[in-house]
Amino acid sequence: MSKRASSFGWLVQTDSLPSSTNNASNPSPTFNLSRELAHAFQTPSYHDIRSLVHVVDPPAHLPIQPDINDRTELLLSQVLQPNNECVQEALSHAKPTTLTHLVSTYFQHSESATRLCLNLYQSVHSARHLYTPLFDLFHILPGDSHAIDESLCNLAFDLFLKLDTFENPFSSPESHSFRETQQCFSQLKHKLDTRLRKSRSRVRLIHHATAGSALIPCCCSCFGCCCFCLSCTSLPLLFAGPLCSPYLPHSFKKKELTNISQLNAAAKGTFVLNKDLDTIDRLVSRLHTGIEYDKLFIRLGLERGRDVYSVQEILKQLRKTHLNLTHQLKDLEDHICLWFTNVNKARSLLLQEIHLSRI
Repeated sequence: MSKRASSFGWLVQTDSLPSSTNNASNPSPTFNLSRELAHAFQTPSYHDIRSLVHVVDPPAHLPIQPDINDRTELLLSQVLQPNNECVQEALSHAKPTTLTHLVSTYFQHSESATRLCLNLYQSVHSARHLYTPLFDLFHILPGDSHAIDESLCNLAFDLFLKLDTFENPFSSPESHSFRETQQCFSQLKHKLDTRLRKSRSRVRLIHHATAGSALIPCCCSCFGCCCFCLSCTSLPLLFAGPLCSPYLPHSFKKKELTNISQLNAAAKGTFVLNKDLDTIDRLVSRLHTGIEYDKLFIRLGLERGRDVYSVQEILKQLRKTHLNLTHQLKDLEDHICLWFTNVNKARSLLLQEIHLSRI
């Protein structure tokens, strides 16, 4: 499972996200990647998502529905939680600040990426539908040492003609829309980290200022007699600022800490989801290349006509690749469902921080 358990897999340890971004980017050297990824596929949340998605799958014997956009939106409304309505309701109570804009952008990007994953999920089913007749043919073919007869040759050749008309269900790596989505997540992560550093710096300044001003009452007791000699009008100027400083920054510090909690949740979610996209993108690229490789062999077979020997050689080659293709489709389907689980966790954690900030 070393290749399929890609860079994002170690992030999914339980039904919760990593406790900190730093820890997420520096996993323990004793961390067992394969074990943790296998555990992620066994969590209740993953199986809930898997069951939900399979309920709305089209029947296997029917062609893929033509209205992909409507189907995607239907799936999105059932899979993505919290949904857009809940997010907009929560954000409607927030002031239009830089933080609000970043949080809103995060929710938009995660929703757009989920829509792309749903389209890929449909592509997995399109690929299976495309290859099903070929896989069925493999079950009735004789062993490698036996030549096929003329009827099987014609059946295979007719199937090659049909397969040659289908387009590759997966986009090429150069034109894949995930690249643009990944770039959006990377840019958002940079903005979140910058804003997070500013908030932490402000909290540190407030902490130091508060700690320093706490020494003022002690100093005042040492020269209390001198202070008595000062005029009453000078006392407010001398003591008002220092004595109030431990109290005035409290609300400001509380606000910055609240901002940090939201920024942390958004930054961690962005990091995890971007790693998920890296994995899915690599799987899609491999599937696209594999299917193009199969289509090349099919075209070679068609060019040679209904020659029994040529058709048999092409079938042998396709037979060698079909198990790998089946495993890759299952791999991609698993990781897409894992994306649904992770994106819901990340969105829920951030929405929870938004609700807590209003308490």
